[in-house]
Amino acid sequence: MDFNLTKEQELLRDGLAKFLDTRYDLAKSRTAAKTGPGWQPDIWRSFADELGILGATFDEEVGGIGGGAEELMVITDALGHALVVEPYVSTVVVSGGLLQRADASAATELLEQIASGTAVVALASHDDEEPATAARDGGAWVINGSKPVVLDAPLATHLLITARTTDGLGLFLTEFDAASPASGLAVQSYRTIDDRRAADLVFTGLRLPAEALLSADAEGSLARALDEGAAAVSSEAVGCMRKVLTDTVEYSKQRQQFGQPIGSFQALQHRMVDMYMELEQSVAAVFLAILNLDAEPEVRSRAVSAAKATIGRAARFIGQNAVQLHGGMGMTEELAIGHYFKRLTAVQYEFGTTDYHITRYAELTKP
Repeated sequence: MDFNLTKEQELLRDGLAKFLDTRYDLAKSRTAAKTGPGWQPDIWRSFADELGILGATFDEEVGGIGGGAEELMVITDALGHALVVEPYVSTVVVSGGLLQRADASAATELLEQIASGTAVVALASHDDEEPATAARDGGAWVINGSKPVVLDAPLATHLLITARTTDGLGLFLTEFDAASPASGLAVQSYRTIDDRRAADLVFTGLRLPAEALLSADAEGSLARALDEGAAAVSSEAVGCMRKVLTDTVEYSKQRQQFGQPIGSFQALQHRMVDMYMELEQSVAAVFLAILNLDAEPEVRSRAVSAAKATIGRAARFIGQNAVQLHGGMGMTEELAIGHYFKRLTAVQYEFGTTDYHITRYAELTKP
């Protein structure tokens, strides 16, 4: 495996890092997340117009630059380091991946809108108890069921919905407005612990036109999309943990106790070395997952579960120790460390919990 970035990937990394350092203010981002619309639409458009990262992994035919998994890793790592709340993973990685594998003109048109920054797409795929169903009614589809915790739905202009049909798992596309949902769709929006937006959706006879069906058998495509999402948030977590560790080391050099910096205490040095080792293991695991996203399904899923389980353990260890080493200040709104800790906590549950991925990895490695 080649872990070295190409010159083009280095330019992408450096350009994105410079943009986020100079233009993405954490305090402003938190204000928008807590009291505003939940994100910064002007930043999203800049991602498209100035950086081109919204189409970085899309084909050139839809306005992308034809990048792959390595570009995805570079981008998500940088977004995690800056604690970006804009819906990159849900729109570009998960929904974008599904749309790229859907053979429909509507999918192509929506990909172009995503790349240009004019569309935000959320995936409603997790079923609450019973799977959502879609039945034909004349020339339309009628969807019933519920989808809890649809990440970034309150920000979305479009929804991708999975529902069981008589032919298998269907993937449906519809325009969406959380503030004014269509008849047959109830939306309960809320803010998550890490300042993201999500919604619970309930479908009671939602009618969609026949052309809303993008794929009649989306099982394989959905499994890949969820693995890609898990790999992306794992890469994002690496960026978060790198920032958290750096800030903790710097704080230990400044905080005085008994007349000397707490970083001079051997016990705390050992603690920070342990944090560093967890980070390096996470980096290696994410590399393995990213470089296997195009592999056979079983190989891909095994690598992704190994990464997500490793990230789950590391995020918990690094986050908790960073807060502890900062003392009571670690949980305040004034310090960045508290915000990063919340995100690292949430990452442990996105796209499958740590326990889920440990179990899946064990199943996939049975002799």
